[in-house]
Amino acid sequence: MKKNILLDAKQIENAITRLSHEIIENNKILDNLCIIGIRSRGDIISERIVDIINKVSNKKIKNGHIDVTFYRDDFLSNLGSHKIGPSKINFDINKMNVILIDDVLYTGRTIRAAMDEIFSFGRPASIQLGVLVDRGHRQLPIKATYIGKNIPTSINENVHVYIKEIDKRDQVVIIKNK
Repeated sequence: MKKNILLDAKQIENAITRLSHEIIENNKILDNLCIIGIRSRGDIISERIVDIINKVSNKKIKNGHIDVTFYRDDFLSNLGSHKIGPSKINFDINKMNVILIDDVLYTGRTIRAAMDEIFSFGRPASIQLGVLVDRGHRQLPIKATYIGKNIPTSINENVHVYIKEIDKRDQVVIIKNK
């Protein structure tokens, strides 16, 4: 396997800062906005985004995270992917503008599962999507509103996001499978 570094720590920081500012620009009223990260790296990216938005806007944005494991259509074949944990949304999402945050957008199946789980908490006014990396190859009609970096990939490549809180480094790499 050959690894290529696509984003280093500084480039990830810049992308997250840009995503944060785009969210502020596109959501003039922040009082009914909440940001929900998808475990296991989207939740950490979302916390970073919320911190930046809170500092820039002097607001306290509601945030939480979800684990979509049990909502996935490949649930039974995908059990070893990450440590399963509870979702945490400690506020009423009814009539809120929800922004889902994930690390990599690929087929769209994780986002579909995330929307299913969001609706189990209530009925938001809208759902937007922000991702650090969009690698293409959608299988469902899902498009991100906020994209840190578009990275065209081939089907025999994988994109891995490493986050320092979990992996001890911030880095995005592409791995070419043989």
